[in-house]
Amino acid sequence: MNDQAVPAAAAPAVPPSTDAANCDPYKTYDCFDASLGTNVFTRFARYYALEMGQAGPPSDPKAPPSIRDGWPTVPQSSPPMPFTDWPYGGTTLLGDNRTASIDSPLMVAVADTGIGKALASSGIQLYGWVDYGGNISTSHQKGGNAPAAYDYNPNNIQLDQAVLYLERTPDTVQTDHIDWGFRLSAIYGENYRYTTSYGLASYQLLKHNDFVGYDFPMVYGEVYFPKVMDGLMVRVGRYISLPDIEAQLAPNNYMYTHSITYTLDNYTNEGIQTSLAVTKQFIVQLGLSVGTETTVWNLGKKVTNDFVANGFGTDALYPDTTFKKDPGAQPSLTLCLRYQGQDGKNDVNVCANGINNGQWGYNNLQWYGFTAYHSFNPYWHISFEAYDEHQSGVPNENNAEAMYIYQNGGTPFSPQYIPNDAPALAQCNSVSALRCTASAVGSVFYLNYSPNHLNNISLRGEYYDDIDGQRTGYKSKYSDVGLGWQHWMSPQVEFRPEFTWYTSSAPAFNLGTMKQEKVFSGDVIMHF
Repeated sequence: MNDQAVPAAAAPAVPPSTDAANCDPYKTYDCFDASLGTNVFTRFARYYALEMGQAGPPSDPKAPPSIRDGWPTVPQSSPPMPFTDWPYGGTTLLGDNRTASIDSPLMVAVADTGIGKALASSGIQLYGWVDYGGNISTSHQKGGNAPAAYDYNPNNIQLDQAVLYLERTPDTVQTDHIDWGFRLSAIYGENYRYTTSYGLASYQLLKHNDFVGYDFPMVYGEVYFPKVMDGLMVRVGRYISLPDIEAQLAPNNYMYTHSITYTLDNYTNEGIQTSLAVTKQFIVQLGLSVGTETTVWNLGKKVTNDFVANGFGTDALYPDTTFKKDPGAQPSLTLCLRYQGQDGKNDVNVCANGINNGQWGYNNLQWYGFTAYHSFNPYWHISFEAYDEHQSGVPNENNAEAMYIYQNGGTPFSPQYIPNDAPALAQCNSVSALRCTASAVGSVFYLNYSPNHLNNISLRGEYYDDIDGQRTGYKSKYSDVGLGWQHWMSPQVEFRPEFTWYTSSAPAFNLGTMKQEKVFSGDVIMHF
């Protein structure tokens, strides 16, 4: 998943002695900074004004190179794309990232203050964005847009996410010293429900089903070793899962809404993730985590089996007096291989994510898939993703005994433990089976046309098969086509209107009453 901040030309800091009244801010770098003034609030407001209609701040002629010599060509620019390099996740970009290179109005505003100078001297940045969205849908029941996301509630306007990052990114262009970094992130809004990890403030969703809430999707540290082959990054903490062409964070996506394929995917891991540039074109990523969407403190934790304790009989699913709080919280492997062409036009990522014994867990998805990107020319490119995911030993919703056990506290995810948004059961083919393996396959593409640096048009198409009904709650095949326009007023303000038409083989929309759904939606993102 694309969790990378998009680097930009380093923003101006200390105002030089330039006559701001007699120069063009977008022709002279020093003049741009002088035009901002010295007051923090004035600089903040003027920065937005000066960047309006521009694709970024003027480049600093004194800035060091933003890409290592001989490294593959950076294929895109942002704006209008949500990335510069093809996304591969789990690491700060190798070979093309400079410390403190984010274009941030807040950091420019405080550059002359004591706090600003202290942050700048250490390469630390504080920045974020606010994202509001809404939709008009043919579905009308509360939650009826699902499994579409992130606008699952039809005919609604909402705060999708207010996000704050405090980070330092390692300099991966240089090759002469070990460098370090970290990211502390916080998110508040409706989108918290898509990043929630079982055991980390999860009471908001799993107990109360709060419409808006908070989460900390990324809390990690990094160390970069430039002399290990062509560069080794080690990340430890909570981080976004690999790889994916979509991401939870609004600015990292082509469109406002997400594909069903992405919505029902792995989101975050906790553990250690390594990324090794074997050559400038091949990157191998190896990680060890505690599973998907679960916390380290869930490892080995057990809770009382209410079904057995209350004397309901023999629990054929979990016969002991206790069971693991989350059976998916266990040592899990991630292994990915990335190839990027030297000219930057082609990129392929093959990945196995969160691999363990696959037992039914909070979100213990055994993910096997790939992403691919191809740039036809400076105006057109396509991205594609496909995967197979499964969990084993999922209780059978069609079996009366399994349902009796589930409803009376005989599984880790019974209503007694998770009253809201618990992992779903499987709709197994055999009624007599107590359990079965629940599988799903998904595929999605984005075809993109960028006529200029402030506009992009995306066509999204996908096919998703919830083979056993465990991911969406309906045993159905889904397809949709969406058309979105991303218009940047500046690098700090973006509008993303879109229209999507969803279909399903069985009634799945509007809480299982409709086979079709049409949604017009959109959002506005304001960076700071």
